[in-house]
Amino acid sequence: MSDKIKIDLEFPIQASPQLLYQYISTPSGLSEWYADNVNSRGEFFTFIWDGSEEEAKLLTKKTGERIKFRWVEDEKDTSVYFEIRIQVDAITKDVSLMVTDFADDDDDAEEMKMLWSNQISSLKQVLGSA
Repeated sequence: MSDKIKIDLEFPIQASPQLLYQYISTPSGLSEWYADNVNSRGEFFTFIWDGSEEEAKLLTKKTGERIKFRWVEDEKDTSVYFEIRIQVDAITKDVSLMVTDFADDDDDAEEMKMLWSNQISSLKQVLGSA
């Protein structure tokens, strides 16, 4: 069991779930907002930021709904992952992106929340729904 802190975030976003899914599940979509560049080889995705690379393994994906990764460096800790899920309110049809991630400690958790907020802001700009 991990001693990492689980973080659940919700970001309301004005976009269709179908369009959003392209941005969270494909290397070209992810490289528009999440990283400078993203490559994939089978179930492995390489995320590139400012010349540094992080590799993640695709754990699960459900078309139009969610995608879940585990960083290769966290491979020994199977309870750790990051997931981006599209949630549509049954009544209002409002769309939100639900993000689950894990942090080492409280400071890391705060930093991670800010990082995700910035990333999602970038996504909203790309979508024109800022």
